[in-house]
Amino acid sequence: MSLNKEKLLSLKPDTHLSFVEGESEEALKDLFEEILQNGVHGFCFSLYEDGQKPGDIISEAQVRRRMEILKPHTRWIRSFSCTEGNEFIPKVAKEMGIKTLVGAWLGKDDEINQREIEGLITLAKEGYVDIAAVGNEVLYRKDLTEDELLDFIAKVKAEIPHIPVGYVDAYYEFSACPRITEVCDVILCNCYPFWEGCAFENSLDYMNQMYQQAKAAGNGKDVIITETGWPSQGENLAGAVPAHRSARDYFINTQLWSANENIPVFYFSSFDESWKVGAEGIVGAYWGIWDKDEKLKF
Repeated sequence: MSLNKEKLLSLKPDTHLSFVEGESEEALKDLFEEILQNGVHGFCFSLYEDGQKPGDIISEAQVRRRMEILKPHTRWIRSFSCTEGNEFIPKVAKEMGIKTLVGAWLGKDDEINQREIEGLITLAKEGYVDIAAVGNEVLYRKDLTEDELLDFIAKVKAEIPHIPVGYVDAYYEFSACPRITEVCDVILCNCYPFWEGCAFENSLDYMNQMYQQAKAAGNGKDVIITETGWPSQGENLAGAVPAHRSARDYFINTQLWSANENIPVFYFSSFDESWKVGAEGIVGAYWGIWDKDEKLKF
């Protein structure tokens, strides 16, 4: 990606990180458009339309429609589950030439967990998985113990030894849980300055610090940022303020930093999803680059 080259080269590692600072509104609009046209490393796939929620069965046609929108703008797609229609995501992505980070959603229900793990293994054996993620933030939520999670990771690694396997959680969990970090082939970390109350002006610096902490914990293993983003509206969280412009500019900052430092990032998220209001408040529904009606927001 050859974006804003002079500014990229002028930024040194020890300086304040921001690619949008001092740029005109017109320049930022052009830069956003250029980034999307060039294509980003990855998007998290937002599955649910208005009125839908996890637990609903989603059709292949719906997945295909949304994948067609994302296809020109990304090289990778991340999915979060292998059941209830989520299994169509890697299949359709592969058909369209997009690489896949495929997740099994683990929680407190062992029957669901077993279905998810079997679904992930099946998709991988059928050739639809480039990187396998066993669980997402289950330690953060305290849904499983470390030993339970280690057993699931071991089972998946034994079944698909030719595919990199990791676990997704907040960046700091890889420092806190060295046994988990040790068994991961790749470190899959979520980095959210917003959710830690960081002001937008300092957000890229803070994400870089988060990434560096995960990288240090990984001790030489590849590190992928599996989620980061900024909401366009909703409630404030300490110094973190949702705003249309901040959401756009955080996306720009993230993608230029990703390109400059060669750090793979899956942006959260592709489309706004209304169901997240229940879990996260109003702000939860506004993390997409496209709105809930699949229209580009910026």
